Amino acid sequence: MWQVIKSVLAAFFGVQKEARRREDFTRGRAGPFIAAGLVMGLALVILIALVASLAAR
Repeated sequence: MWQVIKSVLAAFFGVQKEARRREDFTRGRAGPFIAAGLVMGLALVILIALVASLAAR
């Protein structure tokens, strides 16, 4: 689980190594990576909306 989260965060910031990316894709299942990406993407959108809301006050 932590490896999936670390890989998704690295991919979000564009700092993931090629070797790690290949390892992630050869593991087999894409479901955990997709789910983690969606959750983290949603969290990012909520965080940006919250910061914008607080800045507008």
